[in-house]
Amino acid sequence: MPGFELIGQEERDALNALMDEGGVFFAHGFDAKRKRFHVREFEADFCAYLGCGDALCVSSGTAAIKVALKAIGVGFGDEVITQSFNFIADVEAIIDCGATPVIAGSDDTLNMDPAQLEALITPKTKAILPVHMLGVPARLDEILEIAKRHGIPVVEDACEAVGAKYNGQFCGTLGQAGVFSFDYGKAITTGEGGLVILNDTDIAVKARQYHDHGHINLPGVGRGLDRAGMTGFNYRMSELNAVVGKVQLKKLDFITAESGKRYDALDQGITAAAYKKRAIPPQATPAFDTYIVEVNDAQIREHAIQKLGELGFGTKNLPDAMNWHCSVFWDHMGFDSRTPAQLETLALLERQVAIPVTLGKSVEDFAALATALNELSV
Repeated sequence: MPGFELIGQEERDALNALMDEGGVFFAHGFDAKRKRFHVREFEADFCAYLGCGDALCVSSGTAAIKVALKAIGVGFGDEVITQSFNFIADVEAIIDCGATPVIAGSDDTLNMDPAQLEALITPKTKAILPVHMLGVPARLDEILEIAKRHGIPVVEDACEAVGAKYNGQFCGTLGQAGVFSFDYGKAITTGEGGLVILNDTDIAVKARQYHDHGHINLPGVGRGLDRAGMTGFNYRMSELNAVVGKVQLKKLDFITAESGKRYDALDQGITAAAYKKRAIPPQATPAFDTYIVEVNDAQIREHAIQKLGELGFGTKNLPDAMNWHCSVFWDHMGFDSRTPAQLETLALLERQVAIPVTLGKSVEDFAALATALNELSV
């Protein structure tokens, strides 16, 4: 989550340059007033970084999920399989498409349990939406294999996993589509914003149309005379967000490397038997966003949470924002939120403590934290 920690003179200079170039904040048109198209440049920069072919900037990570689902064709009467440990945006997007969320429980990665996936597939299943929660990739080999066998597209939610990899390939690029978030709490930030990775030409065309009121963007035709290819909405990113995003993207390698050092300080330093470390698939390289341990002793867990507060680290989502990150609490959305798999996931999550990895604390601070946590279990 360090993106906001590194906002500085570079971002200020980029915003000032946008003003000097003509001050156009809109991503389309106004050619006579502008010198550059920053949203299109940010898309190209991100594609180059990830090594993928096509990307589309949108207004938020939530918008990215909905745009991807709409482009795949998710609509009324369809089902989309996602996971119980999640952010509420995934289920919101599914419901907003008119579809029904079907919820898989979590395995020891805390992500979608592939062992539960196949039994949830029905003739109504239109997409599978695994989420790489808090920087750790889901077990994609199994998920993608099951999806391929049934001919179901996979949309990877990599909103919390910018920079994470699976089998050496960036998360978000392995399914038919992938989504990222650049909100203020993400690894890199544009304030608000998101991005859709588009690995299928037909999906890419529909995504671009849907996020822009259905615009076909006919070559040589002004927007006023352009036609609509589908019913759309406005999920466009502004030039203001994009100029910040381009600067932040240049910092991502540094963010990932420095976050990794702090993550490793916890991983190597926490040795007490009271703490069970979150499973990482052997094919995966995390984004080092958050370090999670399971603590079965309720007293030690409470003392650990208290210690994190005393030392200025706090927690992230577990346990402080469970209502927004576990589907059991979302009965207001009209789907069955209390299946056995979801209740089992809730019980699993209630034993976890999530430590945010930030650059505002040094590697030595994280090593000292590990020592302090060990001492709680003596």
